[in-house]
Amino acid sequence: MRQSARNRPASREPRVSAAIDCGSNSVHLLVAVVDEHGVRPLADESTFLGLGSATTDGYLGSAAIERLVATLVGYARAAQGLGAERVRVVGTEPFRRASDAGAAAQQVKRAAGLRLVVIDHDEEAFLTVIGVTGGRRVHGTLLVVDVGGGSTELAVLRPEEPPRAQGIRVGSSQLTSQLVEHDPPAEGEIEALRRKARAAVSGVTRLPTSRLIAVGGSATNLLRILPLAGLDQVLTRARLEEIMETLATEPASLAAERHNVSPARARMLPAGAAILEAVLDRFGSDQLEVSDLGIREGLILAASRAGDRWRQQLPSLVGGWGPPGHE
Repeated sequence: MRQSARNRPASREPRVSAAIDCGSNSVHLLVAVVDEHGVRPLADESTFLGLGSATTDGYLGSAAIERLVATLVGYARAAQGLGAERVRVVGTEPFRRASDAGAAAQQVKRAAGLRLVVIDHDEEAFLTVIGVTGGRRVHGTLLVVDVGGGSTELAVLRPEEPPRAQGIRVGSSQLTSQLVEHDPPAEGEIEALRRKARAAVSGVTRLPTSRLIAVGGSATNLLRILPLAGLDQVLTRARLEEIMETLATEPASLAAERHNVSPARARMLPAGAAILEAVLDRFGSDQLEVSDLGIREGLILAASRAGDRWRQQLPSLVGGWGPPGHE
């Protein structure tokens, strides 16, 4: 019996694939050559759209949807021009909260020919883990934390146990809009960020972990504030404290110029640092590694492995399907 293209097992031969992640702060495109465990980028782009306003307003609005559609039309053309066989699109926190997310998905389908899939917290966390591990099995206990604009996702992998994921509705953009009025933030505002972050993270199940990895724009851009941290890709409690002290004295425009980050991103970094401090405190750790891999690599790998059934198979895929890669 002949299999349909939808049900045929995904090929393990190298090919070009693309993934787009629509988050609270930015929309990201990754086009890559992919094999069983490798993702070799051909294009890696991001556009700051600030869709996180949906987390407070409850809807995206026509102007934001128009910007999103235009961005995705351009990304689809770029991906197809590089030979991508398939362009997969996921929406995260702003789409989970927006009442007009369905309308946005319909417009994306009509204009760009792309299906925008709104994923839940667990799916987002599991895709991020797959991106970090490359689909390889993990020895020891691994925590992966992704601080986004509107939410933070955490996933824990432990040997011989089902993977655990938890999402908390606190992110760098959301905290900044709620608690920060000054630029740079005042001392009281920084303390408010820390209190709110600790309170949000206090509800996360605490498990012993041997390794902590942070991904996402907050973590990678915090490295830029402190050159030493950028060298070894590690954020410690002491380094986060030093970074916070720097950000408390630099307006966003100056921080952007000095550290090569966007002004909009620079303004949200104190909130991102506060959330990572709270995670370290909650898990009793002194440091976390920072990876520039994440959800887009995970989406490409999961779809390469499972085809159109990647969502159904995520709980098993997140444990890895290849030889160990993280000790």
